[in-house]
Amino acid sequence: MKGYFIRRLLLIPPTLIGITLIVFGITRFVPGGPMDRMLQEASRGADQGGKRSSSTQAQGGLSEEQLEELEEQFGLNENLWVAYGQWLGVVARETQISKSEFTAKGDETIGSSADPENVTEVVLRGDGRAVRVLKANNAINSAVFVDSGKDIAAEGWRARLETKEDRQQRFKRRNTGSGSVPDYAPRAVLHRKHFSGLLQGDLGRSTVYNDPVHEMILSRMPVAAYFGLLTAIITYAVSLPLGVLKALKHRTFIDSASSVLIFIGYSIPGFALGAILLVYFGARMNWFPLFGIVSPDFDQMGPVEKIKDLAHHTALPLLCYLTGAFAVLTMMTKNSLMDNLAADYVRTAVAKGASFRRAVFGHAFRNSMIPVATSLGDLVTIFIGGSMLVETVFDIQGFGLLQYQSVIERDVPVIMGTLTIAALLMLIGNLLSDFIVAMVDPRIQFK
Repeated sequence: MKGYFIRRLLLIPPTLIGITLIVFGITRFVPGGPMDRMLQEASRGADQGGKRSSSTQAQGGLSEEQLEELEEQFGLNENLWVAYGQWLGVVARETQISKSEFTAKGDETIGSSADPENVTEVVLRGDGRAVRVLKANNAINSAVFVDSGKDIAAEGWRARLETKEDRQQRFKRRNTGSGSVPDYAPRAVLHRKHFSGLLQGDLGRSTVYNDPVHEMILSRMPVAAYFGLLTAIITYAVSLPLGVLKALKHRTFIDSASSVLIFIGYSIPGFALGAILLVYFGARMNWFPLFGIVSPDFDQMGPVEKIKDLAHHTALPLLCYLTGAFAVLTMMTKNSLMDNLAADYVRTAVAKGASFRRAVFGHAFRNSMIPVATSLGDLVTIFIGGSMLVETVFDIQGFGLLQYQSVIERDVPVIMGTLTIAALLMLIGNLLSDFIVAMVDPRIQFK
């Protein structure tokens, strides 16, 4: 059994890499990525600012330097494998220190004063079109590469955004005489390499809010854990006794009526119920607050008032979470208990003089909990649980709403961060479920 769990543990990293690689590729190639969104925002801002030139209009109100910085920030200047390796933390990132255009013939020295005490100087030699690095002084953990004019002109966003007027102006500025795509002036780029990714605990920064992704996730986990714990406790506290009752009262009015109720609740979407409750009990009757999990003046309240305020805000969302949570666990408990009550060992226990109560709760109920135990490992996911639709209806800043907003706003770092945490906890939960089943049922031997 030890070998089985060791193999399962070793399978978690490649499975996680496969999941994140697929989603990373999808977010990279689907339209409406972070680059397009920022171009649209800049274009709207420039439209409001007045008349623009054709070059500025083609670039959405952003300069060429800003566009290049955006590409480097999102890793769009690298291919898929390099960009994913940088996000994972196994490929070094290149943080730009300086970028200098080189137009002169002969030797030229450029420097970076980003660190006044350790100024990096790079000596270049050019012949008017080609540039090469002669030497670099004080370039600690730094590297220098030269972009030729044709390399610059071939960048994807330039070909996509450049207009005919822009091309003509570049012809005048850099007369190549070839009559083809004009050339830019060569430039030397000084950058510093470092590893910063998932393996280093860095999930990046949000492209919308510019906050660290791990801080955004950690700030939402208490809300998810709060509703997850309440939902789990109430669900098990109601479903297990109800399942036992339904098994003992099979085909009676209690069994039929409870089945109708739990399946009606299972069929009602939580967000639809939340919208109805919010309209009638919140807006019209003013019995419950319309949004949030606490009041704006929560910090000024006393301990008792804080508990009452939190319970007041929790009631409607929690009801939406619980509506469809009872059916599966209740029916699983009932069916498993009925199977065990019909088993030979229960009849034998009753025949030997054991009371019916002891036969049910001392023998049948214990074995009936083995299938239920398979779902206990999933409780790990309560830290990232919740419903994005329910949280959207009630404006609860939980983990589900964070995932929903990140997808709507094409916030790739947050999408990757939330997906990684959710996938990791899911894999750990599956492993814990197998372990719990092996602990409660000695007949199971994993090989």
